[in-house]
Amino acid sequence: MAEGSSIRSIERLTGIHRDTIMRLGVRAGKGCELLMDSKMQDLGCRYLQFDEVWGFIGKKERHVSVDDDPTYGDVWTYCAIDSETKLVPSFRCGKRNLAITTEFVQDVASRMRNRVQISTDALRGYVEAIEQSFGADI
Repeated sequence: MAEGSSIRSIERLTGIHRDTIMRLGVRAGKGCELLMDSKMQDLGCRYLQFDEVWGFIGKKERHVSVDDDPTYGDVWTYCAIDSETKLVPSFRCGKRNLAITTEFVQDVASRMRNRVQISTDALRGYVEAIEQSFGADI
């Protein structure tokens, strides 16, 4: 999986069923999440860059119908990057809306020990989310 192989190709190479491979991937991901939550605290980052990467689940947003799973369509990976060290203290996947943006920014704020300078691509949701999470003097 780390080399970019598909689940089915890993299944063919190893002889292990794809459901077992997926369960292992989920288990490893949960372990990584716990490790990140425990180690990425009280960070002294000075300069953060916020950005989003677009993707889709199931189908692109323009092809989603009202009968489709609500998780289908556009999905955005919000990412905070320390511009000096390239550390990624936080990321969040979800729709591109104020609720997810605020959740992401609050998570970043909870991991910082000092005031930081934040650069963004001017996504409107960041203005309110940053003010709520960091205060007006950021």
